[in-house]
Amino acid sequence: MASQQKEIEELKVFISTRESICGECGENLGSKAWITLAGEKGALCMSCADLDHLIYLPSGDAALTRRAKKHSTLSAVVLRWSRARRRFERQGALVEEQALEKAEEECLADSEVRERRRNREAIRRQKLDRQYVEQFAQRVREFFPGCPAGREAAIAEHACQKFSGRVGRSAAAKSLDEAAVRLAVIAHIRHRETDYDRLLSRGYDRGEARVEVERAVGAVLRSWEAKG
Repeated sequence: MASQQKEIEELKVFISTRESICGECGENLGSKAWITLAGEKGALCMSCADLDHLIYLPSGDAALTRRAKKHSTLSAVVLRWSRARRRFERQGALVEEQALEKAEEECLADSEVRERRRNREAIRRQKLDRQYVEQFAQRVREFFPGCPAGREAAIAEHACQKFSGRVGRSAAAKSLDEAAVRLAVIAHIRHRETDYDRLLSRGYDRGEARVEVERAVGAVLRSWEAKG
């Protein structure tokens, strides 16, 4: 059991706070040296510990550190004693150079994805007339008081995107006509509460799929129209 624990224990490198001498090569490392502890030998320099090929990655970017350590065959955590807190605190990690490069590429790709998502969300928000959407959502709640909490907002936002051609952009919908609001609710129920999308994926045409789910849509409509 002890050997298993040792296998998974994280390798530690310490930034010394006092004069150190390498227990293997005998070099005077001075203070603030980076060392490992090797039992009876005491402190070892990075070269004697076979860690001098690793690259230092400071703390601060958790995703980068996690990925770099995952890709690195050999890695170590870097610790320094804090007099104020009277404990060792993480300063960063030592990882293989190619592992760090791969992790940086992955994080860069992620940042690009996040930026694209932010841009899409900004465009989506620009397409929404907030006041109109809120009024549309209020009408959904008025006509369908049994609608689950929050669904009215989702229905309104989806139906009311500008230039989308969706039912919420029709003249009747702009006047918050009950029939137009009902069509938006039916469309939402069809996609969210029935097997409609699954039927389409299996090759049904829209008309056939709508007939198949018509009864289920009606049941949900009636439950949403009820006041509780």
